[in-house]
Amino acid sequence: MTYDAPRLLACGDTAFTIEFGERIEAPCSARVLALDAALAARALPGIRETVPTYRSLTVHLDPLLADPAELGRLVLALAGEPLAAVATPRLWRVPVVYGGAFGIDLEAVAAHHGLAPEAVIERHSAPEYRVAMIGFLPGYAYLEGLDPGLALSRRPSPRPVTPAGTISIGGAQALVASIAAPSGWHLLGRTPERTFVPERDPVFLLRPGDRVRFVPTPAARWDALAAAAEAGEPVAELCQG
Repeated sequence: MTYDAPRLLACGDTAFTIEFGERIEAPCSARVLALDAALAARALPGIRETVPTYRSLTVHLDPLLADPAELGRLVLALAGEPLAAVATPRLWRVPVVYGGAFGIDLEAVAAHHGLAPEAVIERHSAPEYRVAMIGFLPGYAYLEGLDPGLALSRRPSPRPVTPAGTISIGGAQALVASIAAPSGWHLLGRTPERTFVPERDPVFLLRPGDRVRFVPTPAARWDALAAAAEAGEPVAELCQG
């Protein structure tokens, strides 16, 4: 549920959060990203960083340059105004090798939903997703737009390690993982694209507001695409932006 009016939540003397709702909903996410863009355009004194999530925006500040209460009230008032949507979001076509060693949960997800693995791939790659937030670990991209027919509770026991580039689902969410990490999500495939490269500018390939289309890719192409990505070549196609 999106609130009728945004709420201000204090986070000590160096941060506050503007909260727009309680659930993962596209209108709520759109308001978060619009406020984030508005603050970036205004460059208000004292703001050090903004962190957008599905339903809120956290603002980190320098209390020596801005009074937290005063800045919070200013941002809250701005959040209540009509804000322009993020203009011309970028569209990425991301190659994904599904199933087998690249997506070890594909068959289990298919069996759970009474589908063939090919049908899961078709349903997962059909939508145009939207990057709602980057979080949890550097470069992890959380996506809105998963087919509700694929929604599935997380695994009862997380795996200690899953590969970088994993394409997975958990609940009603989809994910592009940037680094190897533990995960309780269901692994459908993997992309050779490197979405987090510390020495690259920009460090993160994807950003909130971007759109993503997954492109099913034969396993035979993995080695060549992975080598190209390792050499710094883009393997995801930027179609717009």
